[in-house]
Amino acid sequence: MDSIYLIFVIILFFLAASDLVVGVANDAVNFLNSAVGSKAASFKAILVVASVGIIVGATFSSGLMEIARKGLFFPGQFSYNEVLIIFLAVMITDVILLDLFNTFGLPTSTTVSIVFELLGASVAVAIIKIAGNDQNIQELGQYINSGKALAIISGILVSVAIAFSFGAVIQYITRLLFTFNLRFNLKYYAAIWGGLAITGITYFMLIKGAKGASFITKEHLEFIQNHTSSIILASLIGWTVILQLLMLLFRINVLKIIILTGTFALAMAFAGNDLVNFIGVPLAGLKAYQLFTAVPGADPNTFLMTGLANDVKTETWMLLIAGIIMAITLWTSKKAHSVIETEVNLSRQSEGSERFNSSILSRNLVRGAMNMAMAIDRHTPARISRWLESRLSPPDETTVEQMPEGASFDMLRASVNLVVSSMLIALGTSLKLPLSTTYVTFMVAMGTSLSDRAWGRESAVYRITGVLSVIGGWFFTALAAFLASLIMAIILFYGGLVATFGLLTLAGFLIYRSHRIHVRRTNERIADKLDNAVPDEFSTETLFHKCSLSIQNVLENSLVIFKEFMMGLMDEDRKKLKNAKNGSDALNIATKRLKTNISPTLANLKNESVESGHYYVQAIDYLREINHCISFIVVPGYEHVENNHKPLIPIQIEELSRLNGEMAILYNEIMRMLQLKNYEDFDLIAERQRNVQRIIEETRKKQIKRIKSAETGSRNSILFLNMLSEIKNLSLFTVNLLKATRDFEKSARPVEPMTE
Repeated sequence: MDSIYLIFVIILFFLAASDLVVGVANDAVNFLNSAVGSKAASFKAILVVASVGIIVGATFSSGLMEIARKGLFFPGQFSYNEVLIIFLAVMITDVILLDLFNTFGLPTSTTVSIVFELLGASVAVAIIKIAGNDQNIQELGQYINSGKALAIISGILVSVAIAFSFGAVIQYITRLLFTFNLRFNLKYYAAIWGGLAITGITYFMLIKGAKGASFITKEHLEFIQNHTSSIILASLIGWTVILQLLMLLFRINVLKIIILTGTFALAMAFAGNDLVNFIGVPLAGLKAYQLFTAVPGADPNTFLMTGLANDVKTETWMLLIAGIIMAITLWTSKKAHSVIETEVNLSRQSEGSERFNSSILSRNLVRGAMNMAMAIDRHTPARISRWLESRLSPPDETTVEQMPEGASFDMLRASVNLVVSSMLIALGTSLKLPLSTTYVTFMVAMGTSLSDRAWGRESAVYRITGVLSVIGGWFFTALAAFLASLIMAIILFYGGLVATFGLLTLAGFLIYRSHRIHVRRTNERIADKLDNAVPDEFSTETLFHKCSLSIQNVLENSLVIFKEFMMGLMDEDRKKLKNAKNGSDALNIATKRLKTNISPTLANLKNESVESGHYYVQAIDYLREINHCISFIVVPGYEHVENNHKPLIPIQIEELSRLNGEMAILYNEIMRMLQLKNYEDFDLIAERQRNVQRIIEETRKKQIKRIKSAETGSRNSILFLNMLSEIKNLSLFTVNLLKATRDFEKSARPVEPMTE
């Protein structure tokens, strides 16, 4: 019997290793975002610093491990068998849930997931026990530590508001001091700011964080506590002097030192705070196994886990192994990079393509903030307003040039992000509160972005929607973690060994499938970046080549979607209609991206090529119109069949088949002409398009007669007439696109020198 339970403990540690991998992939954004977004150093250098911070910080986790053992439920009320079921349900759920979020590049909270998974699994087992003992559900409080659970949950939620407020206020003050013109202001205040920042990090890391370190002896801890003031003063003076000397003698950018130090500190704080989320449960399982095997002949169904309530010091070597696994994952995980992109995008200083759309709530929030700002401005003396505006004005071309190439924000904001986040997380760690590092770092980054006016009128609604979406994802994580873990515990309780291996197999399959999805999405993203990459400077010929490829791609996809839709509508094939709708949605994204990139594309045109820019704009406009026509054809048809309305009658199917054939011929001839870049037969194309219009007019007249004779219903008639109108527009815009491409191609031809 003992060997079976030993296998379960080994499974827990196997799941812990998997959880470390998927957890770090999710949480890497927390400590890499600022350094990566500001380009303070090369990506490899940043990873080296973060890896060392993780390994060192792992040894600070010992004091937090009790959360998994006794923080959320009373172990003395559960038998060894029941505790093992709780722990297995938690770990299986955690691995699946975090991997799912990583796959789609969404930063979620490992702390929230583990807390609600422990709650869900323990509640499930407690309810089963209550039902078996004929107890009342009101006695659930005997099993669940509801007070501690509420304290942890409220602490996590309060940390969101505190992190956002601290980030915004401290960034506002530092920006007033330095402005965006860092080149001139750094030499006066950078050493003092660096001394304060690194001293703050030292205080919270060493003095507060040392309480939970596994290697700190009681004597060392007493020495640190008795000499706190001396350590702080020596650190402040020492770092300020060192940083000033580095600036004067070696012209070193102090902000880079602060950012790398902050990255180390934040990685250290992350490991110290979040390691409990990954290995706390397996270590609790190991302790439960040791308690059980220490009593020979004990019954796993009746042996209560009272011993788990005692304080236990986790071995340093265990913490180091976990830290090393996390550091290796940091280097090898591609999913970590996907999660980083989301937060960097939402906090970048520049405008551009936004990942999220606007929402009613974000629009109202922006409108309310603007009204409030105008009201405050009206009551602020003009002199003060002008001074504040001069200090806080967003970067112009001069100050942007001071940022490293490709940076999303400057190093001052990155340093504030890291200092504030590491201090808050280290404080929570020292108080043995499992704060969410994701919540803290994300909200600090959003607070500093707000103070830096990164959310301007051109991007505010989209950024706020993104923030609300991420926060909504956190609440979804809590609900999903609770319910999934509850269901897992019930299945394990009644399914036993068979259910355990079945769920492990399911978890492995889901992780494999999500990996395949992530690889595909990553490849698509890389391909999109290559397709939409804008060179620093290019000519009309290059622009035409880029535009020509986009046109051919859109037309080919449009024809495929149109054909599949027609076949699906005539056969009432929901699968084909669904594919056509998905294709239409993808086409909308592609053409919208082309439209969004018009400004940066034209900005990089050579001066002598500017005259041909309007042809490019015209071509992109026609591509968008073609996309709209396809969408207005596909979506109503899809909804018509989806809502089980009456199908097209045979004569309508025959008429649409004819139009489908004519449009296919028109499209194929246009695409052939585009590929050959030979427009001599343009008149034939125009004649074919007029023929399509004649067929549409004839078909519309026939449909009107059918309406008069009541051969078709109202929904059928509306759908059919709408399709005829959009097909007519589609043919017109396609031919206009060909004409615009012809004129564009002429402007792109190199001018031949005149011969005498």
